[in-house]
Amino acid sequence: MSEATYETGVIVALLERMRTQRLPRALDLKEKVDRGERLDSFDIYFLQEVFEDAQQQQPHWGQHPELQDIIAKLTHLYHEITAKALENEEKAAST
Repeated sequence: MSEATYETGVIVALLERMRTQRLPRALDLKEKVDRGERLDSFDIYFLQEVFEDAQQQQPHWGQHPELQDIIAKLTHLYHEITAKALENEEKAAST
């Protein structure tokens, strides 16, 4: 297997996981925090896993500038989730 074929396979697998697992769960979390709910331990574990995985996979994404728009949108989505989750935690702590 050539390096290019291997790299293409890795990217396809990562995009498929994003489409079928990560994005649906992220959108669910976004709805949850937008309703003012707090994240539970499973939600936080998921986010930690996503951030760790993103860090490990960064070399793959960096080799594919055509995917930068997707990566930017996902990064923004995760930022919105974590910012709103922090806001919800602060509100809960003050009551």
